[in-house]
Amino acid sequence: MAGTKERIMAAGAELFRRNGYSGTGLKQIVTEANAPFGSLYHFFPGGKEQLGSEVIRTSGLAYIQLFDLFIAPAPDLISGVEAFFAAGIATLEATDYVEGCPIATVALEVAATNEPLRQATAEVFTAWIDAGTERFAKFGIGTEAARTLTITAVNNLEGAFVLCRALRDTEAMAVAGAATVDVARRLLQETPQL
Repeated sequence: MAGTKERIMAAGAELFRRNGYSGTGLKQIVTEANAPFGSLYHFFPGGKEQLGSEVIRTSGLAYIQLFDLFIAPAPDLISGVEAFFAAGIATLEATDYVEGCPIATVALEVAATNEPLRQATAEVFTAWIDAGTERFAKFGIGTEAARTLTITAVNNLEGAFVLCRALRDTEAMAVAGAATVDVARRLLQETPQL
């Protein structure tokens, strides 16, 4: 069984993803974590803001594994991008459009009002861009092109999650995936052949 701190962080991550940062109360978190209220301040003396920053960094960095699950093992660049967006569709359908990206949810909410949380989301997005750039570059498109493709994929994925959740339909994710594939194809064509 996970320790109290880990349960609090897991509950915080889940509730922030579903309800956003502002829509999640500390009592909800400790209730969901089956933890005494005082334990929250024991592990997170900075309260909700400290918990939020740690949850963002921890859960956000875990999402880097998606590049390893879908991009790294792909036989080619296009298949990897297609698998990445297909996984987004599967997640939306499996969770009845409840789950999206916990980092984007919090980033949209706090970017202009909470500097520590903005910094935490910026660190996560930077780590995603670095990881995606590394994985995509292995397909021979070069670092600059791989970075462009990663930023395109993250932009399209995050925007599609917002639309899909609001519309309760996966069309936007399918369109985002196709648009990202188009960018990948263009970058492959622009890459000098050895």
